[in-house]
Amino acid sequence: MILCNLILFTLRISLSGTYEVSIMQVQFGSCRIELTHGDITTQQVDAVVNAANSRLAGGGGVDGAIHRVGGKSVMEETRSKFPEGCPTGSAVATSAGRLPAKFVFHAVGPIWRGGVAGEADLLASAYRRCLELAVEHSCHRIAFPALSTGAYGYPMDLAAERSLATVRDFLLEHQQPELVRFVLFDGGSFGAFARALEAMSE
Repeated sequence: MILCNLILFTLRISLSGTYEVSIMQVQFGSCRIELTHGDITTQQVDAVVNAANSRLAGGGGVDGAIHRVGGKSVMEETRSKFPEGCPTGSAVATSAGRLPAKFVFHAVGPIWRGGVAGEADLLASAYRRCLELAVEHSCHRIAFPALSTGAYGYPMDLAAERSLATVRDFLLEHQQPELVRFVLFDGGSFGAFARALEAMSE
């Protein structure tokens, strides 16, 4: 059975304003996909996914934030274990340093080239490999950013549809991990993923 439950609440943090947090959850068998606003570096999960480049060299955005919070040990481990980097459409695992997680899965999504260079399959492959790593490392909860939608330019609506469909299919087939959380940076990305997830649950 697929159950869709949308929760929206507002937490007042000052006399002059409010802070809104949106959460959407959909159940797929014994597993759950969850969308939320937030900072992926603060997620209390077993594994967080890093939007890495193929050289695993660090960078800006999610990549920079994860290395900044996780500390030098994360980069040192990637250099030691994966000196050749990681191909597009795949992912590799390291420990999480100072992050509140056990593992970081460094996933390399595709650069958007107009949709004619196999981007959709590569994006799906990156998500699928992270989920496989979660199973291999006995991770019950994993948090993803919206891979490839930042500097790599993948259109948000298309990325949401492909990402969520890939995760849903994996959960229905394998019934693990228990929780897959997408941590979205702003209202636009949350809206795109929420529309795609709602359509998927109908």
